[in-house]
Amino acid sequence: MFFASLHNCASALLLCFPVVTMAGAPEVSIGRFDTDLVGLPPSWQVIQLEKNVHRTQYRPLYWDGVHAIESQANRSMTLLGRKVDVDLTATPVLCWRWRVEDILKKADMKRRQGEDYAARVYVAFALPSEALSFADKAVLSLARALFGDRVPDAAINYVWDNRHAVDTRLPNAYTDRAQMIVRRTGSNDLGRWVTERVDVRDDVTRTFGSDKAKPILVAIASDTDNTGEKVRAGFADLHFVGKNDACNF
Repeated sequence: MFFASLHNCASALLLCFPVVTMAGAPEVSIGRFDTDLVGLPPSWQVIQLEKNVHRTQYRPLYWDGVHAIESQANRSMTLLGRKVDVDLTATPVLCWRWRVEDILKKADMKRRQGEDYAARVYVAFALPSEALSFADKAVLSLARALFGDRVPDAAINYVWDNRHAVDTRLPNAYTDRAQMIVRRTGSNDLGRWVTERVDVRDDVTRTFGSDKAKPILVAIASDTDNTGEKVRAGFADLHFVGKNDACNF
């Protein structure tokens, strides 16, 4: 289903806030979980996609020296997401830390029945009208008639996969309006924090043909509703920086 496959946000969430890095470059911090949280961060919201699917559980956790969000999926799929306002011409690079404790054995991103991931970071976009074909607009119009304006024009998922090589790029098994990009794969990095740095502007331009895409939502997820497996993962320090600026962990 279009809505479920794009993992869209129906909620009104808080905007991100810019801060200044040590080097003076603009940083847009969207997931610095370094306060003593009683519950989930107020700018993030659990997004239930389908009523008949179990909920992935999220909670703040100080995990091996890192203030993070832990996800636990058990035959489940729920996003934890927030609205963002990011200028990709100024801060095109998304940085984060994540970890995975288990690898999904039955997942296969090429098949709908296997479209699950131990961990994913999802970015949804609004695109300028000229970047959308007539067919694209027709599909989006139909989806929005069913689900409302929460359906994005496009999405990129950075995923921790179980079988495909790093930098594999494939359309989502349900829709080509979402691109899957493998950032980690297999079990070599299990059980420890690893860092990521991706040029979101380059990726969305390469995939959807527009360098004027505007991010509207960032979300994290562990996803096991198709394979019925269990997985535990963590996410931390999500922030956008300039193209030539260092990630700050």
